[in-house]
Amino acid sequence: MNGVINQSVLNVFPTVLGSTLQHALTGFILASALLQTPVIAAQWSGHVSGQFRGFFEDPADPRQHNSYLSAAAEPEFYHSWQGGDQSFNTILFYRVDQYDDNRTHGDIRELSWTGVFDAFEMTAGISKVFWGVAETQHLVDIINQTDLVENVDGEDKLGQPMIKLSTAQNWGTLDFFVLPWFRERTFPGVEGRPRPEVVVDTDADAIYDFSAGQDHIDLALRYSHYIGEWEFGLSYFSGIDRLPSTFVPNDQSTAVIPVYSLINQAGIDGQVFFGDWTWKLEAINKEYRSGQRKGSHTFQSVFGFEYTWVGFTGGASDLGFVVEYHYSDANARETIFDNDLATALRFVLNDAQSTEVLLGFLTDAETHTAAGFIEASRRIGQSWVLEAELRTYNGTEENRPLYSFRFDNFVQLDLAYYF
Repeated sequence: MNGVINQSVLNVFPTVLGSTLQHALTGFILASALLQTPVIAAQWSGHVSGQFRGFFEDPADPRQHNSYLSAAAEPEFYHSWQGGDQSFNTILFYRVDQYDDNRTHGDIRELSWTGVFDAFEMTAGISKVFWGVAETQHLVDIINQTDLVENVDGEDKLGQPMIKLSTAQNWGTLDFFVLPWFRERTFPGVEGRPRPEVVVDTDADAIYDFSAGQDHIDLALRYSHYIGEWEFGLSYFSGIDRLPSTFVPNDQSTAVIPVYSLINQAGIDGQVFFGDWTWKLEAINKEYRSGQRKGSHTFQSVFGFEYTWVGFTGGASDLGFVVEYHYSDANARETIFDNDLATALRFVLNDAQSTEVLLGFLTDAETHTAAGFIEASRRIGQSWVLEAELRTYNGTEENRPLYSFRFDNFVQLDLAYYF
Protein backbone atom coordinates (compact mmCIF):
# COMPACT_ATOMS: atom_id res chain seq x y z
CA MET A 1 0.00 0.00 0.00
CA ASN A 2 1.54 3.26 -1.13
CA GLY A 3 1.28 6.65 0.49
CA VAL A 4 1.46 7.93 4.04
CA ILE A 5 -1.13 6.77 6.55
CA ASN A 6 -2.29 9.81 8.50
CA GLN A 7 -2.66 8.31 11.95
CA SER A 8 -4.33 11.36 13.49
CA VAL A 9 -7.18 11.25 10.99
CA LEU A 10 -7.87 7.65 11.95
CA ASN A 11 -7.71 8.49 15.63
CA VAL A 12 -10.11 11.40 15.23
CA PHE A 13 -12.78 8.75 14.84
CA PRO A 14 -12.31 8.44 18.42
CA THR A 15 -16.57 -6.29 19.17
CA VAL A 16 -18.99 -7.87 20.86
CA LEU A 17 -17.86 -9.11 24.26
CA GLY A 18 -16.31 -12.55 24.53
CA SER A 19 -19.06 -15.04 25.27
CA THR A 20 -17.43 -16.49 28.39
CA LEU A 21 -16.97 -13.13 30.10
CA GLN A 22 -20.36 -11.86 28.99
CA HIS A 23 -22.22 -14.92 30.28
CA ALA A 24 -20.32 -14.86 33.56
CA LEU A 25 -21.11 -11.20 34.19
CA THR A 26 -24.73 -11.64 33.17
CA GLY A 27 -25.19 -14.63 35.42
CA PHE A 28 -23.58 -12.90 38.38
CA ILE A 29 -25.69 -9.78 38.07
CA LEU A 30 -28.99 -11.57 37.46
CA ALA A 31 -28.37 -13.97 40.31
CA SER A 32 -27.60 -11.10 42.66
CA ALA A 33 -30.78 -9.33 41.63
CA LEU A 34 -33.06 -12.33 41.92
CA LEU A 35 -31.81 -13.26 45.38
CA GLN A 36 -32.79 -9.90 46.82
CA THR A 37 -36.33 -9.11 47.98
CA PRO A 38 -38.45 -7.17 48.01
CA VAL A 39 -38.04 -4.99 44.93
CA ILE A 40 -39.03 -1.49 46.01
CA ALA A 41 -38.52 0.35 42.72
CA ALA A 42 -38.66 -0.86 39.13
CA GLN A 43 -38.78 1.24 36.02
CA TRP A 44 -38.69 0.81 32.25
CA SER A 45 -37.58 3.78 30.18
CA GLY A 46 -35.57 4.63 27.09
CA HIS A 47 -36.07 6.02 23.61
CA VAL A 48 -36.33 5.20 19.93
CA SER A 49 -35.12 7.63 17.28
CA GLY A 50 -34.77 8.29 13.58
CA GLN A 51 -31.83 10.15 12.09
CA PHE A 52 -31.09 11.94 8.82
CA ARG A 53 -27.55 12.97 7.87
CA GLY A 54 -27.08 15.03 4.71
CA PHE A 55 -23.86 16.30 3.09
CA PHE A 56 -23.54 19.48 1.05
CA GLU A 57 -20.90 18.18 -1.39
CA ASP A 58 -20.13 14.98 -3.24
CA PRO A 59 -17.76 12.64 -1.36
CA ALA A 60 -14.07 12.13 -2.06
CA ASP A 61 -14.74 8.37 -2.33
CA PRO A 62 -17.46 7.35 -4.85
CA ARG A 63 -18.43 4.46 -2.56
CA GLN A 64 -19.82 6.99 -0.07
CA HIS A 65 -23.20 8.73 -0.31
CA ASN A 66 -24.69 12.20 0.02
CA SER A 67 -27.42 11.32 2.50
CA TYR A 68 -27.95 8.65 5.15
CA LEU A 69 -30.93 7.43 7.14
CA SER A 70 -30.72 5.40 10.32
CA ALA A 71 -32.83 4.35 13.30
CA ALA A 72 -31.82 3.55 16.86
CA ALA A 73 -33.32 2.17 20.07
CA GLU A 74 -31.99 2.41 23.62
CA PRO A 75 -34.25 0.72 26.19
CA GLU A 76 -33.39 0.87 29.89
CA PHE A 77 -34.53 -1.17 32.88
CA TYR A 78 -33.74 -0.21 36.48
CA HIS A 79 -34.80 -1.51 39.82
CA SER A 80 -33.59 -1.14 43.39
CA TRP A 81 -34.20 -2.84 46.71
CA GLN A 82 -33.12 -2.72 50.37
CA GLY A 83 -34.09 0.91 50.62
CA GLY A 84 -32.15 1.74 47.48
CA ASP A 85 -28.87 0.33 48.81
CA GLN A 86 -28.78 -2.19 45.99
CA SER A 87 -29.79 -1.68 42.38
CA PHE A 88 -29.68 -3.30 38.97
CA ASN A 89 -29.43 -1.30 35.75
CA THR A 90 -29.59 -2.38 32.10
CA ILE A 91 -29.20 -0.14 29.03
CA LEU A 92 -29.12 -1.77 25.61
CA PHE A 93 -28.40 0.00 22.33
CA TYR A 94 -28.90 -0.87 18.68
CA ARG A 95 -28.68 1.19 15.47
CA VAL A 96 -29.56 0.28 11.88
CA ASP A 97 -27.85 2.40 9.22
CA GLN A 98 -28.95 2.67 5.58
CA TYR A 99 -25.48 2.14 4.06
CA ASP A 100 -22.73 1.73 6.65
CA ASP A 101 -22.49 -1.88 7.83
CA ASN A 102 -20.14 -0.85 10.65
CA ARG A 103 -22.67 1.66 11.94
CA THR A 104 -25.36 -1.00 12.04
CA HIS A 105 -24.34 -2.30 15.44
CA GLY A 106 -25.49 -3.07 18.94
CA ASP A 107 -23.95 -2.68 22.37
CA ILE A 108 -24.61 -3.32 26.05
CA ARG A 109 -24.17 0.17 27.46
CA GLU A 110 -25.05 -0.95 31.01
CA LEU A 111 -25.63 -4.31 32.68
CA SER A 112 -24.57 -3.75 36.25
CA TRP A 113 -25.32 -4.33 39.89
CA THR A 114 -24.52 -1.65 42.48
CA GLY A 115 -24.45 -2.15 46.23
CA VAL A 116 -23.93 0.40 49.01
CA PHE A 117 -22.31 -0.88 52.20
CA ASP A 118 -21.78 1.80 54.86
CA ALA A 119 -19.03 4.06 53.47
CA PHE A 120 -18.31 1.82 50.48
CA GLU A 121 -20.06 1.34 47.14
CA MET A 122 -19.43 -1.47 44.68
CA THR A 123 -20.45 -1.82 41.03
CA ALA A 124 -19.94 -5.02 39.05
CA GLY A 125 -20.83 -5.76 35.44
CA ILE A 126 -20.83 -3.58 32.33
CA SER A 127 -21.06 0.14 32.96
CA LYS A 128 -20.05 3.64 31.88
CA VAL A 129 -17.95 6.18 33.78
CA PHE A 130 -17.29 9.79 32.77
CA TRP A 131 -14.34 11.91 33.85
CA GLY A 132 -13.67 15.46 32.73
CA VAL A 133 -14.81 19.09 32.84
CA ALA A 134 -13.83 20.61 29.48
CA GLU A 135 -16.36 21.31 26.74
CA THR A 136 -14.52 20.40 23.52
CA GLN A 137 -12.21 17.52 24.56
CA HIS A 138 -12.16 15.10 27.50
CA LEU A 139 -8.52 14.13 27.91
CA VAL A 140 -8.84 12.33 31.23
CA ASP A 141 -11.91 10.29 30.22
CA ILE A 142 -10.27 6.90 29.56
CA ILE A 143 -12.35 4.18 31.23
CA ASN A 144 -14.81 3.58 28.36
CA GLN A 145 -13.96 3.09 24.71
CA THR A 146 -15.31 5.59 22.16
CA ASP A 147 -18.16 4.42 19.92
CA LEU A 148 -16.90 6.46 16.99
CA VAL A 149 -19.45 5.34 14.40
CA GLU A 150 -22.13 7.15 16.38
CA ASN A 151 -20.68 10.66 16.07
CA VAL A 152 -17.39 12.34 15.19
CA ASP A 153 -17.41 14.29 18.47
CA GLY A 154 -16.41 11.15 20.38
CA GLU A 155 -19.04 11.67 23.09
CA ASP A 156 -20.69 8.25 22.66
CA LYS A 157 -19.08 5.40 24.61
CA LEU A 158 -19.19 1.61 24.63
CA GLY A 159 -20.06 -0.27 27.80
CA GLN A 160 -16.98 -1.45 29.73
CA PRO A 161 -16.82 -4.61 31.88
CA MET A 162 -15.63 -3.51 35.30
CA ILE A 163 -15.52 -3.93 39.02
CA LYS A 164 -15.60 -0.55 40.72
CA LEU A 165 -15.07 0.08 44.42
CA SER A 166 -15.69 3.58 45.82
CA THR A 167 -15.56 5.26 49.17
CA ALA A 168 -16.68 8.79 50.03
CA GLN A 169 -15.00 10.35 53.05
CA ASN A 170 -14.56 13.81 54.48
CA TRP A 171 -11.18 13.97 52.76
CA GLY A 172 -12.64 13.14 49.34
CA THR A 173 -13.88 10.32 47.12
CA LEU A 174 -11.66 7.43 46.04
CA ASP A 175 -12.61 5.18 43.08
CA PHE A 176 -10.73 2.00 42.19
CA PHE A 177 -11.38 0.10 38.93
CA VAL A 178 -10.55 -3.38 37.68
CA LEU A 179 -11.24 -3.58 33.91
CA PRO A 180 -11.03 -7.21 32.73
CA TRP A 181 -11.82 -6.95 29.00
CA PHE A 182 -10.72 -4.45 26.37
CA ARG A 183 -13.23 -2.98 23.92
CA GLU A 184 -11.85 -2.10 20.50
CA ARG A 185 -12.74 1.26 18.99
CA THR A 186 -15.46 1.33 16.34
CA PHE A 187 -14.70 2.93 12.95
CA PRO A 188 -16.93 3.78 9.95
CA GLY A 189 -17.05 1.26 7.11
CA VAL A 190 -16.31 1.71 3.42
CA GLU A 191 -19.66 3.42 2.76
CA GLY A 192 -19.66 5.37 6.02
CA ARG A 193 -19.38 9.15 6.04
CA PRO A 194 -17.65 11.12 7.38
CA ARG A 195 -14.60 8.89 7.66
CA PRO A 196 -10.86 8.98 6.92
CA GLU A 197 -9.79 8.39 3.34
CA VAL A 198 -8.02 5.22 4.52
CA VAL A 199 -10.61 2.69 5.73
CA VAL A 200 -9.98 0.92 9.05
CA ASP A 201 -10.64 -2.82 8.78
CA THR A 202 -12.53 -3.76 11.94
CA ASP A 203 -13.36 -7.25 10.63
CA ALA A 204 -9.70 -8.28 10.77
CA ASP A 205 -8.17 -9.06 14.15
CA ALA A 206 -6.69 -5.97 15.78
CA ILE A 207 -2.99 -6.12 16.64
CA TYR A 208 -1.78 -5.94 20.25
CA ASP A 209 1.93 -5.30 20.69
CA PHE A 210 2.04 -7.22 24.00
CA SER A 211 1.35 -10.83 24.90
CA ALA A 212 -1.92 -10.63 26.88
CA GLY A 213 -3.82 -8.94 24.05
CA GLN A 214 -7.50 -8.20 24.57
CA ASP A 215 -7.52 -10.24 27.80
CA HIS A 216 -5.24 -7.77 29.57
CA ILE A 217 -6.63 -6.58 32.91
CA ASP A 218 -6.48 -2.78 33.16
CA LEU A 219 -6.40 -0.91 36.47
CA ALA A 220 -7.44 2.66 37.26
CA LEU A 221 -7.62 4.91 40.31
CA ARG A 222 -9.19 8.33 40.79
CA TYR A 223 -9.28 10.71 43.75
CA SER A 224 -11.73 13.62 43.65
CA HIS A 225 -12.64 16.33 46.13
CA TYR A 226 -13.92 19.87 46.46
CA ILE A 227 -12.76 22.74 48.66
CA GLY A 228 -15.14 25.67 48.64
CA GLU A 229 -15.54 26.74 45.01
CA TRP A 230 -12.74 24.42 43.82
CA GLU A 231 -13.38 20.93 42.41
CA PHE A 232 -10.57 18.66 41.25
CA GLY A 233 -9.70 15.09 40.39
CA LEU A 234 -6.43 13.15 40.17
CA SER A 235 -6.42 9.95 38.12
CA TYR A 236 -4.07 7.15 37.15
CA PHE A 237 -4.64 4.48 34.52
CA SER A 238 -2.48 1.47 33.66
CA GLY A 239 -3.61 -0.67 30.75
CA ILE A 240 -4.48 -0.64 27.05
CA ASP A 241 -4.71 2.79 25.44
CA ARG A 242 -8.20 3.44 24.06
CA LEU A 243 -6.58 5.14 21.05
CA PRO A 244 -4.69 2.93 18.58
CA SER A 245 -0.98 3.78 18.77
CA THR A 246 -0.61 3.27 15.01
CA PHE A 247 -2.14 1.53 11.99
CA VAL A 248 -0.59 -1.05 9.66
CA PRO A 249 -1.64 -2.00 6.12
CA ASN A 250 -3.82 -5.07 5.70
CA ASP A 251 -2.09 -7.39 3.22
CA GLN A 252 -5.49 -8.65 2.04
CA SER A 253 -6.99 -5.24 1.19
CA THR A 254 -6.31 -1.51 0.89
CA ALA A 255 -7.56 -0.95 4.45
CA VAL A 256 -5.47 -0.65 7.60
CA ILE A 257 -5.56 -2.49 10.93
CA PRO A 258 -5.33 -0.71 14.31
CA VAL A 259 -2.48 -1.48 16.69
CA TYR A 260 -3.09 -1.13 20.45
CA SER A 261 -0.39 -0.53 23.07
CA LEU A 262 -0.03 -0.52 26.85
CA ILE A 263 0.25 2.84 28.59
CA ASN A 264 0.45 4.49 31.98
CA GLN A 265 -1.56 7.71 32.09
CA ALA A 266 -1.62 10.27 34.89
CA GLY A 267 -4.32 12.92 34.70
CA ILE A 268 -5.67 15.97 36.46
CA ASP A 269 -8.98 17.75 35.96
CA GLY A 270 -10.53 20.59 37.86
CA GLN A 271 -12.76 23.61 37.79
CA VAL A 272 -13.29 26.65 39.98
CA PHE A 273 -16.34 28.91 40.20
CA PHE A 274 -16.07 32.69 40.56
CA GLY A 275 -19.58 34.08 40.33
CA ASP A 276 -20.63 33.78 36.67
CA TRP A 277 -17.17 32.52 35.67
CA THR A 278 -16.08 28.88 35.54
CA TRP A 279 -12.40 28.12 34.87
CA LYS A 280 -11.56 24.58 33.70
CA LEU A 281 -8.46 22.45 33.21
CA GLU A 282 -7.69 18.93 31.99
CA ALA A 283 -4.17 17.57 31.46
CA ILE A 284 -2.60 14.14 30.96
CA ASN A 285 0.86 12.66 30.72
CA LYS A 286 0.94 9.37 28.81
CA GLU A 287 3.82 6.88 28.90
CA TYR A 288 3.92 4.04 26.36
CA ARG A 289 4.84 0.66 27.88
CA SER A 290 4.93 -1.52 24.74
CA GLY A 291 5.50 -1.44 21.00
CA GLN A 292 7.62 0.87 18.88
CA ARG A 293 6.81 3.84 21.11
CA LYS A 294 7.82 2.10 24.34
CA GLY A 295 9.40 4.53 26.78
CA SER A 296 8.12 7.67 25.03
CA HIS A 297 5.88 10.27 26.68
CA THR A 298 3.22 12.67 25.44
CA PHE A 299 1.67 15.61 27.28
CA GLN A 300 -1.71 17.12 26.40
CA SER A 301 -3.83 19.79 28.04
CA VAL A 302 -6.96 21.84 27.58
CA PHE A 303 -7.52 25.02 29.60
CA GLY A 304 -10.23 27.64 29.43
CA PHE A 305 -13.30 29.25 30.88
CA GLU A 306 -17.04 29.64 30.50
CA TYR A 307 -18.74 32.90 31.39
CA THR A 308 -22.52 32.81 31.83
CA TRP A 309 -24.54 35.98 31.24
CA VAL A 310 -27.61 35.19 33.30
CA GLY A 311 -30.86 36.63 31.94
CA PHE A 312 -29.13 38.26 28.96
CA THR A 313 -32.49 38.99 27.29
CA GLY A 314 -33.94 40.44 30.46
CA GLY A 315 -35.84 37.21 31.07
CA ALA A 316 -35.00 33.63 32.00
CA SER A 317 -32.55 32.93 29.16
CA ASP A 318 -28.80 32.55 29.71
CA LEU A 319 -25.90 33.11 27.32
CA GLY A 320 -22.59 31.34 27.89
CA PHE A 321 -19.20 32.25 26.37
CA VAL A 322 -16.80 29.29 26.09
CA VAL A 323 -13.07 29.65 25.35
CA GLU A 324 -10.63 26.71 25.51
CA TYR A 325 -7.03 26.33 24.38
CA HIS A 326 -5.67 22.89 23.41
CA TYR A 327 -2.00 21.95 23.54
CA SER A 328 -0.08 18.75 22.76
CA ASP A 329 3.62 18.05 22.40
CA ALA A 330 2.84 15.16 20.04
CA ASN A 331 3.46 15.48 16.32
CA ALA A 332 0.75 17.49 14.55
CA ARG A 333 -0.02 14.42 12.43
CA GLU A 334 -1.04 12.50 15.55
CA THR A 335 -3.75 14.80 16.92
CA ILE A 336 -5.93 17.66 15.76
CA PHE A 337 -5.61 19.25 19.22
CA ASP A 338 -1.93 20.25 19.07
CA ASN A 339 -2.21 24.07 19.11
CA ASP A 340 -5.86 25.01 18.76
CA LEU A 341 -8.33 27.52 20.13
CA ALA A 342 -12.00 26.65 20.66
CA THR A 343 -14.61 29.39 21.01
CA ALA A 344 -18.33 28.85 21.43
CA LEU A 345 -21.62 30.44 22.47
CA ARG A 346 -24.18 28.51 24.51
CA PHE A 347 -27.82 29.67 24.50
CA VAL A 348 -30.02 28.19 27.24
CA LEU A 349 -33.56 29.51 27.05
CA ASN A 350 -34.70 27.84 30.31
CA ASP A 351 -38.13 27.44 28.76
CA ALA A 352 -40.68 24.66 29.14
CA GLN A 353 -39.26 22.90 26.06
CA SER A 354 -35.66 22.89 27.43
CA THR A 355 -34.32 24.65 24.32
CA GLU A 356 -30.52 24.80 24.07
CA VAL A 357 -28.11 25.83 21.30
CA LEU A 358 -24.31 25.51 21.25
CA LEU A 359 -22.32 26.95 18.34
CA GLY A 360 -18.61 27.45 17.91
CA PHE A 361 -15.31 26.94 16.09
CA LEU A 362 -12.12 25.00 16.68
CA THR A 363 -9.30 26.89 14.95
CA ASP A 364 -5.74 25.67 14.35
CA ALA A 365 -3.32 28.43 15.36
CA GLU A 366 -0.78 27.46 12.68
CA THR A 367 -2.82 26.51 9.61
CA HIS A 368 -5.97 28.51 10.49
CA THR A 369 -8.08 25.47 9.63
CA ALA A 370 -11.49 25.91 11.24
CA ALA A 371 -13.95 23.20 12.26
CA GLY A 372 -17.35 24.71 12.95
CA PHE A 373 -20.27 23.17 14.80
CA ILE A 374 -23.84 23.92 15.86
CA GLU A 375 -25.72 21.63 18.25
CA ALA A 376 -29.34 22.39 19.14
CA SER A 377 -32.09 20.50 20.98
CA ARG A 378 -35.72 21.16 21.89
CA ARG A 379 -38.40 19.05 23.52
CA ILE A 380 -41.69 18.70 21.64
CA GLY A 381 -44.62 17.94 23.89
CA GLN A 382 -43.93 15.56 26.77
CA SER A 383 -42.20 12.69 24.96
CA TRP A 384 -40.46 13.94 21.82
CA VAL A 385 -37.04 15.59 21.45
CA LEU A 386 -35.69 17.15 18.24
CA GLU A 387 -31.93 17.57 17.88
CA ALA A 388 -30.08 19.31 15.05
CA GLU A 389 -26.36 19.34 14.34
CA LEU A 390 -24.20 21.10 11.75
CA ARG A 391 -20.47 20.44 11.20
CA THR A 392 -18.20 22.24 8.75
CA TYR A 393 -14.50 22.03 7.86
CA ASN A 394 -12.79 25.02 6.25
CA GLY A 395 -9.22 25.71 5.12
CA THR A 396 -8.03 22.13 5.50
CA GLU A 397 -4.48 21.44 4.36
CA GLU A 398 -3.08 18.27 2.80
CA ASN A 399 -1.27 15.90 5.18
CA ARG A 400 -3.08 17.46 8.15
CA PRO A 401 -5.70 15.64 10.25
CA LEU A 402 -8.85 17.28 8.89
CA TYR A 403 -7.94 17.03 5.20
CA SER A 404 -9.97 13.83 4.82
CA PHE A 405 -13.10 15.80 5.75
CA ARG A 406 -12.69 18.64 3.25
CA PHE A 407 -15.90 17.60 1.42
CA ASP A 408 -17.75 16.41 4.52
CA ASN A 409 -19.71 19.44 5.73
CA PHE A 410 -23.02 17.99 6.89
CA VAL A 411 -26.25 18.55 8.75
CA GLN A 412 -27.85 15.95 11.00
CA LEU A 413 -31.40 15.74 12.38
CA ASP A 414 -32.54 13.37 15.13
CA LEU A 415 -36.13 12.91 16.27
CA ALA A 416 -36.47 10.76 19.39
CA TYR A 417 -39.47 9.46 21.31
CA TYR A 418 -38.85 8.92 25.04
CA PHE A 419 -40.91 6.48 27.06
